[in-house]
Amino acid sequence: MTTSTATATGIPAVRPYESYVYAYPHKTAYRPLPERPVLRELWAAERKDALSLYLHIPFCEVRCGFCNLFTRIGAPEELTTRYLDALDRQAVAVRDALGDDGPVRFAAAAFGGGTPTFLTAGELERLCDIAEKRMGADLRAVPLSVETSPSTATADRLAVLADRGATRISIGVQSFVDAEAKAAVRPQRRAEVEGALGRIRNARIPVLNIDLIYGIDGQTERTWLTSLDAALAWRPEELYLYPLYVRPLTGLHRLGAGVTGPEAEALEQAAWDEQRLRLYAVGRDHLLAHGYEQVSMRMFRRADAPQEGPEDYACQTDGMIGLGCGARSYTSALHYSFDYAVDMREIRSIIDSFTATQDFSRAEVGRYVDEEEARRRHLLQSVLQAAGLPVADYRARFGTDPWADFPAELAEFAARGWLDEGAPEGLLRLSPPGLAHSDALGPALFSPGVRAAMAAYERK
Repeated sequence: MTTSTATATGIPAVRPYESYVYAYPHKTAYRPLPERPVLRELWAAERKDALSLYLHIPFCEVRCGFCNLFTRIGAPEELTTRYLDALDRQAVAVRDALGDDGPVRFAAAAFGGGTPTFLTAGELERLCDIAEKRMGADLRAVPLSVETSPSTATADRLAVLADRGATRISIGVQSFVDAEAKAAVRPQRRAEVEGALGRIRNARIPVLNIDLIYGIDGQTERTWLTSLDAALAWRPEELYLYPLYVRPLTGLHRLGAGVTGPEAEALEQAAWDEQRLRLYAVGRDHLLAHGYEQVSMRMFRRADAPQEGPEDYACQTDGMIGLGCGARSYTSALHYSFDYAVDMREIRSIIDSFTATQDFSRAEVGRYVDEEEARRRHLLQSVLQAAGLPVADYRARFGTDPWADFPAELAEFAARGWLDEGAPEGLLRLSPPGLAHSDALGPALFSPGVRAAMAAYERK
């Protein structure tokens, strides 16, 4: 953990916002695979009866100042057509690699990006056809989540998604306050956002998720509550509250957000951490008071919202099939993808290479996951959920106990008050302060090897 000053208990303080852990190992720990393993061999011994399917669309109309996703602005010269052609070729190759020697079943599907609804309604139809006709996913029978934006959530696109079985639409709003959206380099107006939300509700897609960001320059508790209440007016089934990060090579980073000099930078960082922690607590308490349940540090679900689709998919244990140049796939032994970049020129180059690819039968970039890394991943992805980790599940999978496998890490979390001492016996669960510090706790579970690979990654 990155430390700063000591707390009153003598335990070194940590920065609460080290890194958002949405997958482990992170893609900056991936490297080119010299042997380029054959997908059919990688998947031969894997269980394929509860896979997750992810299709990545790397296009947006604009790029927000905080965004470090793998996406480019616009798609000139029929690039979306060439991209979907390549996605179709990849899907054929991947489905062939999965074989027919056992059941192949998809338990969940998602379209992400970028902004999948950057595609036209006709192109979205084709995207769904690739998932169904090439991969064999029954989109109307499994949960299907799709990301959108205010400017691309048009009635014709939403109609396609509703007809093809979408059960969840996630829209990045970030702030209902126009001045805050501008400060985050997100060109939008509240009227545009409200119009998009109205169209989503009219499409009658069961679950609406709204993303909001706290920690924006100039944001106060009052303006934060303004955005929260504006979102609550739509009674979204889910809300995600994200802390703002200023990451290298993003728009905010290039604009020089922050001050220079180590002492001034440390003071500013501490003040920003304090602001984000305070706004997080305000947002959490406000949503809990309005009938939402906390699922993780970021995710809140309306308590009376219907559960859409089966709950038998587990990201800790089940495989992932990712299609598209920014998607990752998971087998039990290898996580793989294509090259990763944040800089726009590099992204354009990778997309161009993807669209020109004819042979998708091999893995190109990735990281092998041994037993020790699998344990870390399982613990990390379980404990960051508010429900926690049933220790019996961990024992059944690995034959050991998490306290025996990670004594130093768990002892430190307990000393910091991050573990729930009142949790039922056999449940490893975070306390409210632990959930608030998820972005410090998660990175603390990274292995030395993954840390070294991430540190050695050359940003591009």
